[in-house]
Amino acid sequence: MALLEIKNLNCFYGDVQVIYDASLHINEGEVISLIGGNGAGKSTMIRTISGLMKPRSGEILFAQQPIHNLRPEKIVELGIIQVPEGRRLFSFMTVRENLDVGAHTPRAYRHREDTLKEVHRLLPRLEEREKQLAVTLSGGEQQMVAIGRGIMAMPKILMMDEPSLGLAPVLIKEVFATIRKIADQGTTVLLVEQDVRHSLSLSDRGYVMEHGSIVMEGTGKELLDSPKIKEVYLGI
Repeated sequence: MALLEIKNLNCFYGDVQVIYDASLHINEGEVISLIGGNGAGKSTMIRTISGLMKPRSGEILFAQQPIHNLRPEKIVELGIIQVPEGRRLFSFMTVRENLDVGAHTPRAYRHREDTLKEVHRLLPRLEEREKQLAVTLSGGEQQMVAIGRGIMAMPKILMMDEPSLGLAPVLIKEVFATIRKIADQGTTVLLVEQDVRHSLSLSDRGYVMEHGSIVMEGTGKELLDSPKIKEVYLGI
C-alpha cells in the first residue's frame, strides 16, 4: 500500500499549465527519484505535495487520506517535510539554532533532544560547528544543516529538492551518502535531482518528468540502463 499517492495531478501558474495529469506513488521505506531537465515540473510537484501550491485537479493521498486541500503547516504536522532547493538557512543564526527551527511542530519539539543526537550521529560535523553562524559554513556544510533541519522535523517522508546543486563533486558524493544513511534508517525519501547518475544509483525506483508529464518510470537500475536516459541525461 502506498504511503503517498498522486493521482492525475494538474497544476497551473495562473493560466499556464505546468503539470499535466501526473500520477506516481511512493511506498513506505522507498527512495524515489524524480528526474528531468529544468522546467520539467519537478519542483512544482514538490511544492504541490507540500501544500505551497494547490492543484487545479487531481488528488494527493497520504496514508490513504486526501491532503491536497490542507494548509502547508498541517502537511508538515503529518510528517511530510521538504528540504528546499538553495538550502534557505537563517544565515545569522547558529547551526544549532537552524536545527532547532526544524523541530517546531508539537511532536518534533517534544522529541528534539533525542532527534538532535540522531542528527549529530548522522552528521557529526554539525556538532563540531554547533555554535558557528550558518553564513560562515561552506556550501556542503550548509546543505548538511538543511538536511539536519529536515530530520529534526521527524519526517515520515523527506523530500529533497536539488540537494547537490552548486556543490563540488566530492561534496556531492558526501550528500548522497548521507541520503543513503537516512534511507537505511527507514525514512521514506523523495529526491528531486538533476544529478541523474547519483540519484538513480541510490533509488529503489524513479520517475522521469518532461514538460510537466511523467513519461517514464522503473527501478533505478532499469532507468540507468535505459538508452533514452543514457542519451538524454547521461550523455552516453
